[in-house]
Amino acid sequence: MRVSMYLQLVAGARNGQVDSHKTTWFYRTYRRSLETNLSHFYRCYIPPITAEHHTCVGLGLELIERLGKLGKRFPGLVDRLYIASCEELIPEVEEYIDSDPDPSEVDKEHVLVAMRLDIAGRKGYLLLDPGYHVARVITVMEDKQYPHTGWFTQSQDETCKKEYNYVISEENPSYILWNIREKRGVAAEKLSQSIIYVAAPFNTPVDVTERRNLCYDFRSVLSRDAKGHLISGIYFPVTLKGAGEFTLFYQNEDGTKIRMKLPFAAFKSPNLLLSADQMHAVKMCNKQLGWADGKLISRLKMLNTILNDKDFVTQMLNINMSINELGQDI
Repeated sequence: MRVSMYLQLVAGARNGQVDSHKTTWFYRTYRRSLETNLSHFYRCYIPPITAEHHTCVGLGLELIERLGKLGKRFPGLVDRLYIASCEELIPEVEEYIDSDPDPSEVDKEHVLVAMRLDIAGRKGYLLLDPGYHVARVITVMEDKQYPHTGWFTQSQDETCKKEYNYVISEENPSYILWNIREKRGVAAEKLSQSIIYVAAPFNTPVDVTERRNLCYDFRSVLSRDAKGHLISGIYFPVTLKGAGEFTLFYQNEDGTKIRMKLPFAAFKSPNLLLSADQMHAVKMCNKQLGWADGKLISRLKMLNTILNDKDFVTQMLNINMSINELGQDI
């Protein structure tokens, strides 16, 4: 598969990490129902997968669909692609792989696209990860020889350099180890590992992973270029303190990123409590997200309402905590 084809497909897919539209849709559906127990509603809710709701699940499914257009040139390609599940930031990888935990005990908070490889008897995998905006086709060979990808720089800016490396586990070849090396300023280099289960397709990405994405205590919507570089977006924590501040950023004409913190309260009333510079930043961010005029302001007003709904936020954070505790018990 030519890398340029993959980049075009990734660039054509809508980029978002934990899309705020998904949050507002979930909230509105819950409040319109007669349900008062969010945990029960959460279990019954069917997360929508549309162009407005893309996380890693939607992006992965859309990528497989788009790669189907290459069927004439590469017959059978799409039939060999599948969704693989991923557990992120595992503290005890060896213990996890050795125990091979029961599906009911795992988080599976991320998915990506995978395909098995056999090059003259040499086994390996091809990985595509539009959810983390990895703008390359990753080749993972069991013998770590060509065309094995090895370490590569995923992202680098003035504040952080992040590198990835993927290898098949020697202890249990059903898993690929995703090694992450992160360096911020003068701080010590940070190493972490995630694991990808590649032995079989993940058949419930919407019911499990997409549902998991609804209750994180951190939210963001991001715009990236075809190489995965951040262009603009907003991000903020979800806490019991209500709607506080969010960080907004966009790219200036000279390519530098402008960041600023804004209070959600500024979007509470019909008359926005913003300075000229703040309003300019909101408009630039809105434009670089590829949204219609005024959509970001509308979204921020709704988020202010959601974050100040103490009953909803409390129940949502309790669900998130319960899922986190389940993952820590593995």
